Amino acid sequence: MPRKLLLPYKSVFSHFRAPRGLHDSLAMNAARSGYRVFSANSTAASTELAKKITERLGAELGKSVVYQETNGETRVEIKESVRGQDIFIIQTIPRDVNTAVMELLIMAYALKTSCARNIIGVIPYFPYSKQSKMRKRGSIVCKLLASMLAKAGLTHIITMDLHQKEIQGFFSFPVDNLRASPFLLQYIQEEIPDYRNAVIVAKSPGAAKRAQSYAERLRLGLAVIHGEAQCTEQDMDDGRHSPPMLKNATVHPGLELPLMMAKEKPPITVVGDVGGRIAIIVDDIIDDVESFVAAAEILKERGAYKIFVMATHGLLSADAPCLIEESSIDEVVVTNTVPHEVQKLQCPKIKTVDISLILSEAIRRIHNGESMAYLFRNITVDD
Repeated sequence: MPRKLLLPYKSVFSHFRAPRGLHDSLAMNAARSGYRVFSANSTAASTELAKKITERLGAELGKSVVYQETNGETRVEIKESVRGQDIFIIQTIPRDVNTAVMELLIMAYALKTSCARNIIGVIPYFPYSKQSKMRKRGSIVCKLLASMLAKAGLTHIITMDLHQKEIQGFFSFPVDNLRASPFLLQYIQEEIPDYRNAVIVAKSPGAAKRAQSYAERLRLGLAVIHGEAQCTEQDMDDGRHSPPMLKNATVHPGLELPLMMAKEKPPITVVGDVGGRIAIIVDDIIDDVESFVAAAEILKERGAYKIFVMATHGLLSADAPCLIEESSIDEVVVTNTVPHEVQKLQCPKIKTVDISLILSEAIRRIHNGESMAYLFRNITVDD
């Protein structure tokens, strides 16, 4: 009998060819692997920013349904396939912060279980960012939220002007902290005709770095407000400033720690000349406006003839629009990271700067794997 010739393993399959239809199917799937943009908001007012971003990208907003059931629970339904795609969830934070957070978490988890390749959260104003430091018998809530977002399935976050830059260290995935200052600087140059006669003001020493950045870029002077309004005698007599009585306080024998002196802020003073000039107060968040109103009064007393307030995030909670309308502030300029159309109707002094351009460019670059350095031109560590 003739001996059978045993071919090597590779040669057995060397003549195998996949069906033509299979090649076409693989090519089609590769072409389909793109990106989708969804909005996690259940209110129409909060989806405006998402619509502007998708218009700039030339894309359609992803099909989804986000709503609150009668028992208060949040329900999210994804109405199209997201398998193998990069998904961007745009979530602006309205007044109901906790509902917005749950909408984001549930949508991210729904996309994760639907086999999305990457889930990137576009959160221009990151909630709970003020609770990023340990307080007495408190907690760092911002760190908790970062862990929840990672557990829900987010793999990347795009945000803007974090209250503290150190918040990026709370996350186990990349965070792109964009800046709104180029848009606000452009507003100053184009909408304030005599801005050369202006001075940049920090309403507290803690905001001095941000104010210095604005002043150096505009080649303007800098002023800092320090101190606080002093209490009257009647306020001092009610016992609120008295130290609490210690009960059953025990100290180890021989242990004598040096006594730390209590802080006492001086009366409000303005470091810098604002007389006969435009005062531009800059900050990252405008929420409770009482401190801004008090600062505007002091600047008026020091001779400033026009006062602007500029910030990235205009939360404008409670009766902020009424207080602004009745104050010495001439104009409040914020970006559309947070919806505030209702507040604008109550106060014509509130103006809005659109930042959808930089968010849409960030989405495009991340999806295409391009460098983000272009969006951080001339940005330093202190900015």
